[in-house]
Amino acid sequence: MLWMYLCLSVVIDIAVSQEVEEPVTYTCTDGYEFDVERQECKDINECVTVPDACKGGMRCINHFGGYFCLPQNAQIIVSNGEDDPAAAMDDVRDLPSPPVEAPALPIQRVIPIGSGSRGGTGYSVGAGAALSPPVQCSMGFTADETNYCRDVNECEDSNPCQHQCYNIMGSFICQCEQGYELVSDQVSCQDIDECAFSSYMCQWQCVNQPGGYICACPDGYQLQGTRVCQDINECDTGHNCREDEMCWNYFGGFRCYPRNPCHEPYMQTGEGRCSCQSPSICRGLPPSIVYKYMSITSERSVPADIFQIQATSVYPNMHNTFRIKSGNEGGEFFLRRSNNVSAMLVMTKPLTAPREHVVDLEMVTQNNVLNYRSSSLLRLTIIVGPYAF
Repeated sequence: MLWMYLCLSVVIDIAVSQEVEEPVTYTCTDGYEFDVERQECKDINECVTVPDACKGGMRCINHFGGYFCLPQNAQIIVSNGEDDPAAAMDDVRDLPSPPVEAPALPIQRVIPIGSGSRGGTGYSVGAGAALSPPVQCSMGFTADETNYCRDVNECEDSNPCQHQCYNIMGSFICQCEQGYELVSDQVSCQDIDECAFSSYMCQWQCVNQPGGYICACPDGYQLQGTRVCQDINECDTGHNCREDEMCWNYFGGFRCYPRNPCHEPYMQTGEGRCSCQSPSICRGLPPSIVYKYMSITSERSVPADIFQIQATSVYPNMHNTFRIKSGNEGGEFFLRRSNNVSAMLVMTKPLTAPREHVVDLEMVTQNNVLNYRSSSLLRLTIIVGPYAF
């Protein structure tokens, strides 16, 4: 019996000795962590552990259970229990300046802790009015009645900008309206001369105006859209031609021509067509003259096909030749034969404007077998407009 009791005691002792002790955990207030060696909660230095704790170039000040950020011109006043705050100013702790300087932001005032029942040295952040020196604010900020640095809204106080003002922290920026740009003082605006940018702003003339520009067209044209000039057809909109005259519109204007262009010994036989009624009187003259009109722009590129002459009647075994009979003294034109019944008038030199060219184009029809020869004349009036559009 005694032997069984001893065995049971040994088993119980072994079981108790194998029990594992549970770890003891401690919870600290925010801003503190447990120190295992000292067996107490200690303050966390957030200025070291928190990356970029204070932004904008402000200084990080650690204190028990937290931290706060102060601008560069703020001072930490350490009190040794003295009643005179001025005496405490002899023990001002200057903190190292950060590498980047930033404008002051609204802050809380730093005041000394007065001596109490515990005594000792310390600092505090509070609203004591009598113990704190006046805060020195950076440019663009001002101290308010509670000795805080507040941003100055320059746009509301005086609006230094000529046009639009935008307030930013510690300063302001100016922006000009469309068509203007800032000058060197960064507050005044001057007009942008858009016409000086390029000669292609307008088809004819660019007129600068405050804040913009407009395109103008010469007489005889109207503005189409914003930059293109379109010819005005005065023959449709109104002209001063007489009843016996026809109105012919050209680029930039109009002209009046007689409805009956025929002269003796010719008589009008159709619109723009004159015929000779007496072969004996018209011997050596073309039996018919046809009047045509056309207009072209100035400075037209060359060579350019501008007019086609074509026979109205075609007879078998007849051969047609074409030539410029008059009006080409300057060599501005060339008549290229296309086939037996047509030819193309080619402009070979740029025509100066404004000018009117009258060119006689002759078509000679002949049959050597029948000993037949006849000619007809086309009198072409070419009006060159004053502009290249």
